[in-house]
This record gives sequence, C-alpha cells and structure tokens, in this order.
Amino acid sequence: MSPTRDRPLALTMGDPAGIGLDISLDLWMNRQSLQTPPFILIGDPAALQQRARVLGHDIVIRETSCAEASTIFESALPVLPVACAVPVTPGMPDSANAGAITGAIETAVRLTMDGSTSAIVTNPIAKSVLYDAGFRFPGHTEFLANLGERVTGEPLLPVMMLAGPKLMAVPVTIHIPLKDVPKQLTADLIYRTCVITVRDLKDRFGLASPRIAVAGLNPHAGENGALGLEDDAIIRPVIERLKAEGVDITGPLPADTMFHDRARATYDVAICMYHDQALIPAKALGFDDSVNVTLGLPFIRTSPDHGTAFSLAGKGIARADSLLAALRMAQQLADNAARGEN
Repeated sequence: MSPTRDRPLALTMGDPAGIGLDISLDLWMNRQSLQTPPFILIGDPAALQQRARVLGHDIVIRETSCAEASTIFESALPVLPVACAVPVTPGMPDSANAGAITGAIETAVRLTMDGSTSAIVTNPIAKSVLYDAGFRFPGHTEFLANLGERVTGEPLLPVMMLAGPKLMAVPVTIHIPLKDVPKQLTADLIYRTCVITVRDLKDRFGLASPRIAVAGLNPHAGENGALGLEDDAIIRPVIERLKAEGVDITGPLPADTMFHDRARATYDVAICMYHDQALIPAKALGFDDSVNVTLGLPFIRTSPDHGTAFSLAGKGIARADSLLAALRMAQQLADNAARGEN
C-alpha cells in the first residue's frame, strides 16, 4: 500500500486554454486501465465540464476536499474550484484568466506544504499570457520557489531535472542565451546544483549513493585548455571538492561521449552546463515519457515535459503520456519521502 494513499496529488489546471484540461480528463477517463494515481484537480469546474463536452466525454465532476478526493476518485473527478475570470475557449488563451492560473499554483503549494496533498503536478502554462497580466517571475519554477520561500523564510535554489527511463539530466544554467552561459557558470552555482541533486536523489529517489557525471562546458571538456579554460578553472575544482566530501562524482567529461548506452550505465544523473546540453539527449532518449522534476524545493513538484500546445486543445489528439509519467513519478517520490520520514 502506498504510504501516501490517503493524500491525493495536487494537479494544477495550467493554462485552461491549452491541453492541460484535455490530458487531465483523458487520464481520469482511463484511470483504471492506466492505474492513474489519485489526484485532485485544482481549477475551474465550468471550464473542465465545457472541455469534457467538446471532447465528447461523459464525466462526473465533483467539487470536493482533499480529504475526500482519493475516496471518490474512482467514481468522480475530484476538483478543488479556482474560478476563471472569463469563459475559456480551447486554443485561445486570455490574460484575464492569469489570476486563476497562478491561484491554482498557489493553492497547490499551500495544500502540499500543510500536508493535505502529497505532491504537486503542474499542467503547462504560457508565460507570455501571464506576463501580459503583470507576472514578474521568469517562469513556473521560479514562481514555485518564491512560494516555498514565503513559507520557509529560506532562500531556495530550484534545480531542474529531466527524468526519463533512460536518462536523468540536470542543466546548471537554464533559460539564458548560450552567449551568457560562461558568465553565469560559477563554481558556487555548480557546487550548489550538485549538492541539491545528490540530496534529493537520496531523500526522494531512494538512491543511497548517487553516481554523478559532470559534463564539461567546452568541446572535449576543454582539452587541457586548448578549447577553453572554464573546464579546468571552474568545473574541475568543484568536482574535486565534492569528491573530498564523499560524493561519487566524475568529470568534467566530454559531452559528446556521455550519453551512449555504455556511458549511461556508469552514472545515475548527468549534470550539464547549459539547457540544450542536458535536454537534447534527455528528450532524444525519452520524448514521450520524460518528466520535469524540480529539485531543491520544500515540496515535490513534477510536470509533463511539454508546453500548452494551444493548437491541439479541444481536438482530442493531445497525448497524455508525459502527464501520466509525471503523476506516477510524483506519487513514487512522495512514497519514498514518506518512508524516509518513518
């Protein structure tokens, strides 16, 4: 039995004009065959009901509490209502609904931090829609970190990990231009990213001694300075420091030889220096079933590894594979954390 079975996952609606509602409905409709982990959807019941009609689903939606959600999950889709300001049209996002989108995320954090839900799974949002309404965070992850900081009073460094069945990869720098990577790639940032990754792999993934492989920044990991100085001057000293602290870590390694089958068998997670260095191999090896996991937060958060796909919304063709993988991983991480606390 799952240690968190009595507490559902908190699933946010994302942008209601995108495919988040479609795939959430799909996973509930097929909950028995897919063994979908119980969740409570935080969002607009009217928008959900309207999307169900568009997709031709005969569905029972019940506004309920977290305490009852797991019990009724087999007979009705449990919803914790957060109302949109204006009606939702599939494929046509409206910044007037930004407050409901961010409100759903805030509610999920509050419920998970107080123990009413076991983990957070976020459906995709469109940052441009939120920016039009005054959203001041670079993205979803930074907003979640800020919400966590409000509760804990501690500064947080959220760490993005793309986790698939064949590869787990962490980019040290994320959504910045490639030309800015060397300036942002400090020893402190690499060190903190590695420490957070090791801690969460132990506490949440259940790995007693995680094996870490660190990619170099430059081709051939700098080739002893011939192709760049950052690998020896910045990355290597961090690795030596972590080795001295007992971390099973290797690198800096040439990124072009890190991701074939034999190489991946030697480590549990790859720490990469920039966005595409991590996400290209991760998506190539697990495009439909990789999960975006945010490490370094005081709660568990996963999300599907795709966007809002407005052009697919309401058409019944959006694939729910990645959201299902995100729900399953969130449940597993919550179970691991609960066992570690007992």
